[in-house]
Formats: sequence, C-alpha cells, structure tokens
Amino acid sequence: MRWWHPADIGFALRSKAVAVGQATRLLLRLLVGLGYVLRRPALLRDQIHFLGNYSLAIIGVSGLFVGFVLGLQGYYILQRYGSAEAVGMMVALTLLRELGPVVTALLFAGRAGTALTAEIGLMKAGEQLSAMEMMAVDPVERILAPRFWAGLIAMPLLAAVFSAVGIMGGWIVGVLMLGIDGGAFWGQMQSGVDVFKDLGNGVIKSIVFGITVTFVALLQGFVAKPTPEGVSRATTRTVVMASLSVLALDFMLTAMMFSI
Repeated sequence: MRWWHPADIGFALRSKAVAVGQATRLLLRLLVGLGYVLRRPALLRDQIHFLGNYSLAIIGVSGLFVGFVLGLQGYYILQRYGSAEAVGMMVALTLLRELGPVVTALLFAGRAGTALTAEIGLMKAGEQLSAMEMMAVDPVERILAPRFWAGLIAMPLLAAVFSAVGIMGGWIVGVLMLGIDGGAFWGQMQSGVDVFKDLGNGVIKSIVFGITVTFVALLQGFVAKPTPEGVSRATTRTVVMASLSVLALDFMLTAMMFSI
C-alpha cells in the first residue's frame, strides 16, 4: 500500500489551484473580448452559423421524438386520473422547465463542444495560435471570444427550437394519434404555463448552460497537449465535464428558482 507524501498532496493541490486560476483568467478575457467581437460582427455571425445551424438537425429530430415520448407517457399516466386533456400542459412544462435546456445542452456539448475543442486543439498543435501571437494578434480575442459569444447566443435559440418541436410532437401524439381534444390540449397548456416563471426560468438555464458548455470546450482545446493523442483526450474531457456540469447546474438552478 502506497502512502501519500505531504509533498505529493501539496503538488496536487497546487496544480489544481493553477488550473482553476488559468480557467478564471481565460473566462475573464473571454468576457472582456466582447468589445472586439462587436467590432468584428462577421466573426460572430460565422460562428453562430457554425454552432447553431449545423446543430439544428439533431436538435430538431431529438426534440420531436422527446415530444412523442412525453405525449405517450403523459397520456397513459394522466388517463388514470381522468386528466388526459392536461397532456399539453405536462409536455410544455416538462420541456420548458427541464428537458428543453438540459437535453439541448447535452446534445450541444456532444456536437458543437467537441468540434470547438478539436478545432482549437488542432490549431494549437499546428502552432497557428503561436504564430498569431508572433504577429501581435491575441488568439483569445480573435479565435476564442467569437466562438464563446456565439455559443452563448446559439444555445438559447436551439433550446427554444427543441422545446417548440417537442410540443408539436406531443400535439401529434396526443391530438392526432390518441384523440385528445385539440382545444383542451392548447387551453390547458396556456392556462398552466407562466411566461416568467416557466419560460423565463428555461431561458436562464439555457444561457447558463450555453456559457458552461462553450467555455469548457474552448478551455479544453486551449490547454490540450499539442499532439493527436492530447487533442483526442481533450475532446473526451469536453463531453464528460460539460455533461456533468450541466446536470449539476440544472439541480442547483432548479433548487434556487423554486425556492424564490
């Protein structure tokens, strides 16, 4: 059995503190980089297209099938209590409060997050970031900041698309397939969903998740070892860390929002 030497523990704690400090400095530089991004709107536009438009297909298809499942499960559960018409309200609340932001963030991490990490990691491995520094161009402002703010903008939009398509999926199953009255479906939804409490909380969650996933992806790419193996491991870490961070933040945000 190996006994840890105090020096080993101190070195591990020091390494973690250095990593946290490096991540904090990078986040502050990304936030300050908003001024540069606003002066270069074409960079932001291209990254929103790359992160948002290319993720739209998987978000839309996933939202549709999630809506199908929620419609079926909600109908069979609520039918026991004679409240099958409340399927619309249940589908909408579930998507707007929880599944819309959370599932979108997980899909966003798997598709866009890995792409960002691989792109930044390969640029570092190819010494493109170092070459930009040699030319007095800040790679954080020129490369990372537009991607960070594009992810922050694209994530809430994708979550809104996911929730909207999911609600339509619930309507298809509940009204067209199971025969629930369409007026009752939409009426229960309108009376049960609060714009600020339900929709607003979902928007806040999607913004926080967008910041988290995009920042984790950029950080892992920026600190990745400049080797193919290093980029591969950084991409894997992006999915794991971003997914766990989203789930943990979802619990904390939900607890805070319902306690207010």
